Amino acid sequence: MIPIQTKLNPHWQQHLSQAITSLPELIDHLGLPASLAHQGTEAHRSFKLLVPKPYLSRIEQGNPNDPLLLQILPSAAEMQTVAGYSKDPLEEANHTPQKAIVHKYKRRLLVITTGTCAVNCRYCFRRHFPYGDNQLAQAEWQSVIDYLENHPEINEVILSGGDPLMMKDALLADKIRKLDALPQIKRLRIHSRLPVVIPARVCDDMLNWVRASRLDIVMVWHINHANEVDAELTHAAQRLTQAGVTLLNQAVLLKGINDSVEAQVNLSEAVFRAGLLPYYLFTLDPVEGAAHFDIPIEDAQRLMGKVAAELPGYLVPRLAKEIPGKSAKSVFAPLL
Repeated sequence: MIPIQTKLNPHWQQHLSQAITSLPELIDHLGLPASLAHQGTEAHRSFKLLVPKPYLSRIEQGNPNDPLLLQILPSAAEMQTVAGYSKDPLEEANHTPQKAIVHKYKRRLLVITTGTCAVNCRYCFRRHFPYGDNQLAQAEWQSVIDYLENHPEINEVILSGGDPLMMKDALLADKIRKLDALPQIKRLRIHSRLPVVIPARVCDDMLNWVRASRLDIVMVWHINHANEVDAELTHAAQRLTQAGVTLLNQAVLLKGINDSVEAQVNLSEAVFRAGLLPYYLFTLDPVEGAAHFDIPIEDAQRLMGKVAAELPGYLVPRLAKEIPGKSAKSVFAPLL
């Protein structure tokens, strides 16, 4: 067990309130060239900068090519219009039978729980999602329960967003109690980047509702680079594992950030050491504003062929892409 003085750390909501939202402040804090603020101004207006200080502390001072910085820094490249990149790259609007519900796969239901995140990743595939039309008030959660009761084939609920862990634990606990009461539901899956950028989010209140639920709880964290894994993140992962949560990692393959054999090998080793199993490595969803991060699928397959030669099979994530209209995610074999 890594000795972390968690009680001395600020509450996770305090970290949120202190997050940097000013591009000039970010540039000044990291000792970066002032020209980067000017270049990213228009992109910042389009999709606001948001980065908590626990994540900021892992970014190398004075390095404009830091792989963590590139994930959160607005850039002029985001404003380029590129054919084939859209505001709804996964055509989720076609699979939204009612407010806040995305039902693409037979036995799994995704619920948009909130439109907010703890960090605004520049490659986010929902950066244009109409969250205002899909925000469920607490009293409206019953509509999700009603939908599940009318679809008894669904046995897994996925909480997404935004980031579902942005909700207060009391609200999460209430929602999960209502899911617990449905015998058809076996698993609860939560996709989140919040414990990655603010490890203090894994707090006693969270562990209380985790332990109280009868459901098999799976948390899928979104860690894209080994530098995102530090002692506090590892401690947070250990607390959840001890509470019976299955932890998986899902990364996005990003040009100039983690598109090398070394970066992928180090990422798998780091997340496994922290207590997570590498799960998926997704190619970029073709969202408007993120084309500069994209990598052709054939290049990704060749990369993962080289990664597979370096790692045992259980540390090699499945290379995948979500293609609209498909009945499941498309998995691509490494080119050996």
